[in-house]
Amino acid sequence: MGMTITEKILARSAGKSRLTPGENVWLNVDVLMTHDVCGPPTIEIWKKEFGSEAKIWDKDKLVIIPDHYIFTENTHANRNVEMLRTFAKEQELKNYYDPGTDRYKGVCHIALAEEGFNVPGTVLFGTDSHTCTSGAFGMFSTGVGNTDAAFIMGTGKIWEKVPESIKFTFNGKMPEYLTAKDLILQILGDIGTDGATYCAMEFDGEAIESLSMYERMTLTNMAIETGAISGIIAVDGVTEKYLEGRVKGSYEVFKSDNDAKYLKTFTYDVSKLRPVVAAPHSPDKRALASEVKGTRVTKCYIGSCTGGKITDFRFAARVLAGNTVKIPTFIVPGSTTVARMLEEETYEGSTLKDIFISAGCRIAPPSCAACLGGPADTFGRSVDGDVVVSTTNRNFPGRMGSKNAGVYLASPLTVAATAVNGSLADPAECM
Repeated sequence: MGMTITEKILARSAGKSRLTPGENVWLNVDVLMTHDVCGPPTIEIWKKEFGSEAKIWDKDKLVIIPDHYIFTENTHANRNVEMLRTFAKEQELKNYYDPGTDRYKGVCHIALAEEGFNVPGTVLFGTDSHTCTSGAFGMFSTGVGNTDAAFIMGTGKIWEKVPESIKFTFNGKMPEYLTAKDLILQILGDIGTDGATYCAMEFDGEAIESLSMYERMTLTNMAIETGAISGIIAVDGVTEKYLEGRVKGSYEVFKSDNDAKYLKTFTYDVSKLRPVVAAPHSPDKRALASEVKGTRVTKCYIGSCTGGKITDFRFAARVLAGNTVKIPTFIVPGSTTVARMLEEETYEGSTLKDIFISAGCRIAPPSCAACLGGPADTFGRSVDGDVVVSTTNRNFPGRMGSKNAGVYLASPLTVAATAVNGSLADPAECM
């Protein structure tokens, strides 16, 4: 029996020639990432267990990217960043990206890719559930709690059970009105928020191969929304081109064997799919955009690790160019690189940033902003009575701020079409 790509990568990390689902193994961690929400408690646990004078296992393999609560006057949030700053200085960390300096990057999952920490064949853990985003690069990546992260910080190892794999194949050519966000919301509607619990979601097929790396990251980013431990896409020419100049040296490429065993398989024909949304208050409450069009909306939001990449803004610009928004619309670039690209890339003769400003959108500096709610002064945060349509990844009560607001998850095309229309809209009807 062959092995899946996930089993092969974990076997490499464990120093074994073969692994099967259900085995428990010690993994050697290639990269540990943390940020301003979970970094301080992780450091506190690590110091308690390993000693205040201890040194972390490998200072080159710890990456700290503050991103959640950056542009705020909140003293508690600012204190968290100050704690990370002090720790980075104590441990002489070169991979610390300090807010307020030229090294600040924005959202950790996008920055990991842009700064070359996503290396095929490796194992990356992070104190954020959406660490699975990095799986788009043919690597194993997943989120861990603060205690596990503290243990990694001290030893470089973690005890993990090898997951079973579920394969999702998307055949056909992507229609212009579909994005990766529609594909993952389609899956969530089919299997639910517990449909892939502790499994590795593997994506392949013609439609997946046609996606850019940023679009692939949208798929793997929301693997956790199905309960999966990870999402993964095998390396191909698109991956290798993105990695040029970002990853130094060689890396190991793994692919699933033809006779690898999967817990389940799902096959889709993208030509038969339509734009979808996830209605309040769960990512698996799928509805066709055409079924909910006309629904009252009070805010439109394009941002986050899921929906704040340059590809998301390219989609939005196609709809917003030459139009004016009828609903307050918030634009949050996922990284400083994305923010710069908004000023450089053009569509129909105008930069993406100018298109958004001309349409009446409000633009913030790069960060997580209102995806996780945040302090009261957070840009785009929801308030009581809001109905938000958003490119973010979760719509639980209170997720974007107010527990008395509702959030529809949608693609950037659907959000932009809604902003122009004045109520929930189906982008397929305006393209």
